[in-house]
Amino acid sequence: MSAQPANHAAPDLLNVEIDGKPTQIRKGAMIIEAADAIGVAIPRFCYHRKLPIAANCRMCLVEVEMGGKPMPKPQPACATPVAEGMKVRTRSDAALKFQKDVMEFLLINHPLDCPICDQGGECELQDVALGYGRSVSRYTERKRTIADENLGSLVATEMTRCIQCTRCVRFTSEIAGTYELGGMSRGDNLQIGTYIGKTLETELSGNIIDVCPVGALTNKPFQYKARAWELVARPSVAYHDALGSNLWLHTRRGEVLRTVPRDNEAINECWLSDRDRYSHEGLYAADRLRAPEVRRNGQWQATTWDDALAVAAEALRSVPGGELGILAHPATTDEEGDLLVRLARGLGSPHLDHRLRQLDFADGAAAQPFALPAAEVQEVRAALLVGSDLRREMPLLNHRLHQAVKKGAKVYAVNPARFDFNYRLAGEAITAPQALADALLALARAAVAEGAGAPAALAEAINAAASDEGDHAAIAALKSGKAVVILGEAAVTHPQASWLRALARFIAQATGAGYDELPVGANAVGLARLGVLPGNGGLDAQAMLAQPRQAYVLYGAEPPHDFADGAAALKALRDARVVAFSAFAPPALREVADVILPIALLPETDGTLVNVDGLAQQVRAGAKAPGEARDGWKVLRALGGLMQLPSFEFDDLAGLRDGIVARPAAPREGRLAPRPAAAGLTRLATWPIYRVDAVLRRAGALNAHPLNRAPAVRVNADEAQRLGLAGAAAVRVADAVLPLVVDPAVPDGAAWVEAAQDSTATLPPYGAAITVSKA
Repeated sequence: MSAQPANHAAPDLLNVEIDGKPTQIRKGAMIIEAADAIGVAIPRFCYHRKLPIAANCRMCLVEVEMGGKPMPKPQPACATPVAEGMKVRTRSDAALKFQKDVMEFLLINHPLDCPICDQGGECELQDVALGYGRSVSRYTERKRTIADENLGSLVATEMTRCIQCTRCVRFTSEIAGTYELGGMSRGDNLQIGTYIGKTLETELSGNIIDVCPVGALTNKPFQYKARAWELVARPSVAYHDALGSNLWLHTRRGEVLRTVPRDNEAINECWLSDRDRYSHEGLYAADRLRAPEVRRNGQWQATTWDDALAVAAEALRSVPGGELGILAHPATTDEEGDLLVRLARGLGSPHLDHRLRQLDFADGAAAQPFALPAAEVQEVRAALLVGSDLRREMPLLNHRLHQAVKKGAKVYAVNPARFDFNYRLAGEAITAPQALADALLALARAAVAEGAGAPAALAEAINAAASDEGDHAAIAALKSGKAVVILGEAAVTHPQASWLRALARFIAQATGAGYDELPVGANAVGLARLGVLPGNGGLDAQAMLAQPRQAYVLYGAEPPHDFADGAAALKALRDARVVAFSAFAPPALREVADVILPIALLPETDGTLVNVDGLAQQVRAGAKAPGEARDGWKVLRALGGLMQLPSFEFDDLAGLRDGIVARPAAPREGRLAPRPAAAGLTRLATWPIYRVDAVLRRAGALNAHPLNRAPAVRVNADEAQRLGLAGAAAVRVADAVLPLVVDPAVPDGAAWVEAAQDSTATLPPYGAAITVSKA
């Protein structure tokens, strides 16, 4: 046995000592990481665990000893890697002097306006100054002032407070990938800004508020509404996409005043998309319904819950079960979805669906959890995006893919327009909607050429396709290591979605890649599990409108904006009896409904949402519903009880949850929609990032953001010339007159008209042939 001392650390771990506490940390880690791991607090401003190291604030200076000898100068803990046997002192007299001296320099030009600063009470500079600042300033010269930046409707600025930590600069470049902020000049003239005075256009801009350690960047809609100590923080989950980002609702007297991220590394890390952060404004829109309303003699009148429920029950009893259609918004919670299934069964209706934005039901597809978990997307070496504007469809999943690209991943895209990504694509195929399947067939042909066997249903079409070098390069990249095929919302809502889905699945299987299909709706995965789908012989959402029923239940759905074919929805609903469960009462809903029952929105109710990874997240109510609005599950329970339907005998939420069972639909693999030959101009209809649901459409700050483009008809210059529209300012599509925008991102044969706008919601649906003429 050797007499030499043994090193018991794992090969990739190093032994260090911080303030007398021995610890082990991975090679390459910085001192500040080791200190954080054992609970030793080192003051910092520029360091953030998710951002690249800048080491420019110097607040984390510490004493370091190596091999028994002290280093001659203080070292920044955020930028000094650990070494075997290193000893660090963070609270020695010398270290504290370094830190206090830096604090004094940082406060020289700071306005010291804590009493009126909207960051007061939650300011890192304020907290650190309490421990490391001087009680009296020795600086008597004139302080520097800096003009504020107008960064748009979401972020307020007070740039004189800025301490040039550059966290916001590093966030926009490394996380958002938009390079919108930067530092200008040097030394005491350094300023942070956009240089040309433009507003921020990233979909993640609100995160610079969280990373800012002072009051230089704050929440503009929340500004001056409340102090931090007045707010109650309640945990919740985002409900505008199926990622299920974790967040905190900051409320005062039951009203949501602000939303901030809640750390969850597997889902949203420590970030939050702008639409999840600022959507709470929509909760308190002017048309929010505060009491049940019934239409009598053509006039709407507020009434009691007993009366409204009696009217709803009479409307549902008045038609045979086969003549009743139930249409639920895909953000409906599991509890509400299960009760809708019980209601449909109790009334004898097989016509139940939540896939309101879907056009192709040939394969009976419903949302499924990701094959490759969202957290692992940042580890892929290659990705294929099919019909996906991922930045706007699921911003924080796109962030994961952006991080993968920074590590060398190759991303290929097959899309109906040239979408604006915040990373460079290795290759892309841009075709009109009617040719999207052809572009994917070419990729599938390349996979077959590499040895994959085509499924029988696709073999003839694949063999008839021709592939090129780009297709073979994409297949080779997907085979090169961990990879993912992402089917986006522009594919799921496509009129030939069954073809796109089957081909994307085949390419994923042929290359060994994971297959991730974006659910359309925050709880589409959960509702599919629970069987909020047509029963035996039941009609899907599109067929329910094409073959109108005598009565409908609308649950959380707002016609025409929430439907793939808004005109068909209004036409079917106008001629039927309609019982609407809704938080809002817009004019279109008042036009078609007979009774409107006000229900609470997700921040105001208990419920369960299932995210893209199949994780069921239970949410507690964090705010109060206005007026007499009630939890949706309570209203359904009351209605089912009044009608004496089976399975409505539970007493509370726990009893309801005990009775919930999964009812997955049987897959109908192999069925494909017909592919008629398309000629002329077809509509590309995508859903704007800030108009995907009723709450977002009412969020004022988000709708003033540059990403929320004004409705328009977009065609490329050649198409405009062919249509005789060159120089036209406005054009007519069906009954709508819209501005004409010449956009090189749109392929030949397509006109890009975004959905869910007031002026576009009733236009012919996605993929339909349209006629565009001068207005």
